[in-house]
Amino acid sequence: MGTDISRAIESLMREVPDFPQPGIQFKDLTPLLADAAGLVGVTDALAETAEGVDLVAGIDARGFLLGAAVALRLGTGVLAVRKGGKLPPPVHSQTYDLEYGTATLEIPAEGIDIAGRTVVIIDDVLATGGTVAATNRLLTSGGAMVRSAAVVLELTALGGREVVQPLPVSSLYTV
Repeated sequence: MGTDISRAIESLMREVPDFPQPGIQFKDLTPLLADAAGLVGVTDALAETAEGVDLVAGIDARGFLLGAAVALRLGTGVLAVRKGGKLPPPVHSQTYDLEYGTATLEIPAEGIDIAGRTVVIIDDVLATGGTVAATNRLLTSGGAMVRSAAVVLELTALGGREVVQPLPVSSLYTV
């Protein structure tokens, strides 16, 4: 990705020490999303990685914001991939492991046909890869053709890219 967007992300990202637990350096992208030029730059850069898809899947919660913006830029629809228990039934769900338990992602089972649609997954951060991998499994089990994932920030030390293989991942900024 371009050096301009990398500089914008670096300058607008806030580091919060010891959150959510001691020893963690939390990377907060909220200031980036609140900055008009930063949001436009990130949206444009993510959209460049996703040209040619017919649906954008944004992961709960910051992925909703980014996914909707990218979908508008691309002229496609957006599918909100929700945390478990947030959608009325019936739903398609995918449970996955976390360091401290499990989590579930869901999409509506009715009203949105994803079969045969070419999809890009959008999220804010790729860390351990569990959420993106679960989203990929959820969408492909519904017949979608997931082409790639795109994120603003990739935390390379956590190995998420290896977890989501063979799904291609584009990241705008890596640490």
